[in-house]
Amino acid sequence: FQLQASGGGLVQPGGSLRLSCTAAGFSLDHYAIGWFRQKPGKEREGISCISASELTKTYADSVKGRFSISRDKAENTVTLQMDNLEFEDTAIYYCAKDYSCRELDRWYIPSWGQGTQVTVSS
Repeated sequence: FQLQASGGGLVQPGGSLRLSCTAAGFSLDHYAIGWFRQKPGKEREGISCISASELTKTYADSVKGRFSISRDKAENTVTLQMDNLEFEDTAIYYCAKDYSCRELDRWYIPSWGQGTQVTVSS
């Protein structure tokens, strides 16, 4: 049950991108969905999460106020709206699922889906 991230690209500092997380063959409705990123030479880090109920939305300090997570249950998609992008946001972005947004960086993900590259460059 891998999730697929898409929507990445090349953008200038201050620009915006909208990433989508989709699943083939099953519903995301009952899961918390987390967004992660891996910068070159660094470990993967959790940056945002939305609970199944949508009552909980969490953000890492590095993206708080610039990124926004949301669900579209009709489309079976979770979106990460990224605004005011910075050079430091350059990374491969992934999404994954669990049952709670607690301890996002300690989620056990046996198999990561294909990520999407985000490059912020002038």
